[in-house]
Formats: sequence, C-alpha cells, structure tokens
Amino acid sequence: VARRTRCGGEAPVLLCSGALIAPEVVLTAAHCLAVFGEAGPYEVFLGPTLLPEPGPGGRFIRVTRAVTHPDYVPATHAWDAALLRLAVPVTDVSPYRLPGAGDVPVAPGDPVRAVGYGDTKDPDRLAGRRRQGVLQVTGVTSGAFQAGPAPAMTCVGDSGGPVLGGPPGNEVLQGLTVSGDVACRTEAVQVRVDALGDFLRPFLAEPPPPRPPPPLPLDALCEAPCDGDADCPSGLLCVSAGGAPARCLLPALQAGTYGAACTEDAACGTQGVCARLEVDGDDACRCFTPCEATVDPTTPGMDPPDASCGCGGGPGGPGTTLAVLLGLLWRHPRRGLRVKAPTEP
Repeated sequence: VARRTRCGGEAPVLLCSGALIAPEVVLTAAHCLAVFGEAGPYEVFLGPTLLPEPGPGGRFIRVTRAVTHPDYVPATHAWDAALLRLAVPVTDVSPYRLPGAGDVPVAPGDPVRAVGYGDTKDPDRLAGRRRQGVLQVTGVTSGAFQAGPAPAMTCVGDSGGPVLGGPPGNEVLQGLTVSGDVACRTEAVQVRVDALGDFLRPFLAEPPPPRPPPPLPLDALCEAPCDGDADCPSGLLCVSAGGAPARCLLPALQAGTYGAACTEDAACGTQGVCARLEVDGDDACRCFTPCEATVDPTTPGMDPPDASCGCGGGPGGPGTTLAVLLGLLWRHPRRGLRVKAPTEP
C-alpha cells in the first residue's frame, strides 16, 4: 500500500498484493512500483482484511528499500518482479517456500492456488480482503506461465500476489501474478519464481536491516538528514532544495506546526489535521495546524502558531516552508484475483 499520511478517516490505498519470502523480504510485481519508483513511500499490510478499513489482527510495516528486476520490460511484463525490504522482520507468519532443486516446475494442466487482495467483479465482495482460488496452468515458457479459470481468476489488485503449486502442506511458490485479460475471465499471466534465482539470492543474502530509528522529536522534523524517502519516518519524505542537504519533511498543504498526540482530525481543532509520523505507536499521530489557521486556545495541546511557525529549509531558503500534499489519494493502474467461487483462508 501507499504510506498513510493521516490518522483517522483515511482509507488505505491498495496498490498490489505480495508474497513474504523471508522474515523481512516481500516479493511483488515490478509494475506495482511504477508510480512512485523504487524510492517511493510504501508500507506492507499483513492481515486478512485491509479495506474498507484494516480488520482486527492486521498491521502495517514500513518498507525501507525496493528493488525492481534489472531486466523488467513494462510493455510485455517480462521479468515483472520486485523485492521489498521491511523495516522490521515478521516473526509470526511463515514465509512461502521458494522452489528448490527437488521441486517439479509447473506444467500445463496443473492446478495452482492464487492468493491476493484484488477485485472480484462482485459488488458485494469488494477488493481489500485476502482471498484465494484455484486456476489451471494452460501454458509454460522459460520465464512465465499462463493459467485459466478453474473456476477462479485473478484481477486488478492481485498483481504481485503468490501463485502456489504442489500438494497441500508442501506447496511451493511457483509464480507471481503480473497480468491477464482486461475482463478477468480467461487468462492470467505469472512470472515463474524458479526463474528469478539470480535476482532473489543476492537480496536475500544481505544482512538484516538495522533497527528502525526512534521517533523524531517534533522540533527535529525538518532537521533529520536522509538519502531517500526510505530513510525517513513513515509519514515523512526526503526533500532537497536549492542544493542544500536533503532532510526528512512532513508532506503538508502549507506551513504549520505539530502539537499533541491524536487519533482523529476532530482532536486538532477546526483547521487542524491528525498527521501520521510513524506506522504505529503512542506518538505515531500528531496534530498539524497550518500557520495561518485560527486556533481555538481552548483546544487541548494546541497553541496558536506564531511568526516563527513552520519548518525551515524549503525552496525559498531558511525560514521558508516546503509546500507539498498531505492526504493525497495515491492512484495506481495495475493488473492483478477475480474469484468466482473463492475459499477464504
């Protein structure tokens, strides 16, 4: 999903599905990174229900690094694969098993199980819930395989999701959903995971990521140095202006100040918003008030902004605030599990 920038009232935006292949590594489709690129602001959601709002037991983890396959061809979906490094390892979910030397590749006629959060083409069964369904392999090439409905079919939002083959209890991650017909009725295309070894092995061999940095104090929001968005806390972006060193800044409609912890906009006065600085935690969300806003002095934790309001280091030099968007709805065209007769895990 795209990183969330507000707390309360902001529905997560599903970009794609993915497959956990190591405690801190997710495999997904390369085209899922098309809008924001490898340095974009991403989070991974783990849980059965993402939309219309995250269900019990679900959680978000920040992505610190994203890498696309070096031979990826957008026009044909050849080598349409990407790897995501998580800020913290997942210890309560078992990663999917990757193909090994003793595993038999898929062949025409084989049943495979696709999993994803995508569209179902049923108005009563909306995207955003993890579903699974069976497809049948119809063709195999050196780097991909095709499958048809048996009776399920993948659809928009399922891109990057796992496609599993083999006997129950010993399934292997055979493919990754990357494309299909527009109507989600006849054909799904999967990248073969057993063909991705040279891409996967070096990334998986990298040492675990360092512990994530502690939350920034409010007066340091515009002072933390960075090389990319992944270096910044969840709600901040890495911005450089006028040749100055890059800093972690909070996306905002305008200059403003950050105040008390909050869970919803209503706690931040009539013109304030509850802005997300971290994925979770007691201090994940703070009230953000525009500099020119009229602040109700009776609002707990909120002080009227003064002449020094706002972050420095923006495009106009010291004392000027960077103006970017808060709460932007990310839009992403993607292919993805239309499930005609699903079985939900």
